[in-house]
Amino acid sequence: MKPQRFLPWLFLTIGLLGTIPLVVLDVVAQQATKPKLKVAADGFPSGHDSPEGAACDVVRSLINRDEKLFSSTCVRLYGGGVGRDEYAKFLRQTIQNIRQEAAKKEPSPRGPKSIGKVFAARHLTKSGAASYGYAAFDFQDVMFVDVGVYLQEGDRSMMRTLVIKDHDGKWYVHPAPSTSPLLCEGLDEEKDSVLDLTDVYDLEP
Repeated sequence: MKPQRFLPWLFLTIGLLGTIPLVVLDVVAQQATKPKLKVAADGFPSGHDSPEGAACDVVRSLINRDEKLFSSTCVRLYGGGVGRDEYAKFLRQTIQNIRQEAAKKEPSPRGPKSIGKVFAARHLTKSGAASYGYAAFDFQDVMFVDVGVYLQEGDRSMMRTLVIKDHDGKWYVHPAPSTSPLLCEGLDEEKDSVLDLTDVYDLEP
């Protein structure tokens, strides 16, 4: 939002002293400061307080082959029918894959090695996802986060992650959005993210 512009000087008439310039209105100083966002040791956010933190944690769970972190970062089972069953199956399979990776002496070459870049969370262009999530499952918000990762073999990859603010006010990752198409309509067609975390937050250790 472009800052509004005001006259640089405010004049007050006080008794016989006449008109005296007293203060300069600085609109920029009056604007709300960016929210603070704590980051982990790797310099990126963590936890359920922000959509970016949840997105980073699910990547960390794969990097560290940590099935507990994966499970706690993913959104709960919700809804019913085929979609719920498919999501539950995906969670079980992914946890099994994490266990298999943890048992290996060397990680798979195409697996993530480290986080390289995190972009600010964005809402889907098609606005129906958040409304549907609220009406059907009591989700408070639906967004997505692009996370750039370095792979074990040295290549780079971008992970697009659907994130959900659940009824408890905390952010979680939906690792299998295709199991609920109305929640992720247009996700793959969204343009590449360009807004850096520092454009939205003041990062602090």
